[in-house]
Amino acid sequence: MTSLKKMVLFGAGKIGRSFIGQLFSRGGYEVVFVDISASIVNQLNKTRKYMVVIKSEAGDDVLEIENVRGILLQNEQEVIKELATASIASVSVGQQGLPSVLPLISGALQIRFKNQGLWPLDIIIAENMRNAREYIAGELSKLLPAEFPLTQMVGLVETSIGKMVPIMAGAVSASDPLVVYAEPYNTLILDKKGFKNPIPQVEGLAPRENMKAWVDRKLFIHNLGHATAAYIGFRKYPQAVYLYEVLAHTEVYTQTRNTMLQSAEILMALYPGEFTQEQLTSHIDDLLIRFQNRALGDTIFRVGCDLFRKLGPNDRLVAPIHAAQRLGMPYTLIKEAILASLSFKAKDENGNFFTSDEVFFRLAERGAAIVINEVCGLKNI
Repeated sequence: MTSLKKMVLFGAGKIGRSFIGQLFSRGGYEVVFVDISASIVNQLNKTRKYMVVIKSEAGDDVLEIENVRGILLQNEQEVIKELATASIASVSVGQQGLPSVLPLISGALQIRFKNQGLWPLDIIIAENMRNAREYIAGELSKLLPAEFPLTQMVGLVETSIGKMVPIMAGAVSASDPLVVYAEPYNTLILDKKGFKNPIPQVEGLAPRENMKAWVDRKLFIHNLGHATAAYIGFRKYPQAVYLYEVLAHTEVYTQTRNTMLQSAEILMALYPGEFTQEQLTSHIDDLLIRFQNRALGDTIFRVGCDLFRKLGPNDRLVAPIHAAQRLGMPYTLIKEAILASLSFKAKDENGNFFTSDEVFFRLAERGAAIVINEVCGLKNI
């Protein structure tokens, strides 16, 4: 076993750099980013550091993240070698990126077991996806030999990613491809039961017992609130650019808050005894303050785009409705947010739509029932 504390982090994107990499670098780990972008990897290896700019109303706070380097995902043997001796790993590549990563994890686990025996590798799953642990475990079991001791060798640690990282202006990224903006919030909620090794003593980690409840708290309240504000806000104020602009209007703020509260009632019924109404109301009000962070400059486009994904059966607006239908609870306000999404046509800073949203627009022109059935997977709402 190596005594060097090393994290191998798949994905040098905004969450990877501003959140996971930042926490573990500042916690005393060398962070080895694995990414498909040669320019990002080359810059990481050239500078061995990058900047995270914390944006708040009080002004900018710049963090220098050191002790980092990069490897191209395409350099498979090098990635496997690094992972075989890592203290811990993390994936932050999006669900569509996991099929490229999992074979490398499989290869590293086999070398690790051969050379070190039962020295488990904990993998922090920094993805906003439900049932992430089950999905990854299932895929790894297909890639590994039948006799491989997967459950002993791998700790799959689900997370709830609550940090907001906005789209940055192209000019900023062009001047420094590694710099990333983020909000001050810096708490990583993760599954206490997922670890095979002792939980790292890293500031900002917040282990929880009932992780599924906390993943759904993020989905049912944070993600739902974001989407609601974007869709209701755009419908009422289609010329607005920033999320704080629409939330400055009482009617948008109130409808967003009430929709989040309705979803909170569903969440409490789904996980009895895990949350109180007071806790969730306080969380909602704190989120609404964070949503209105002018310095963060979060756009309606970023928050609302990618409609096929955000209106999917297991995502932020539809998953609470599925739960409400099973529980026999009201969901009229959540339904209204979905209906508002049908007219959502925000553009990015260059005046472009999110690519797949243009296909969604054509589907929405055929009527709400088509979207509700084919995209949301709901028979009726």
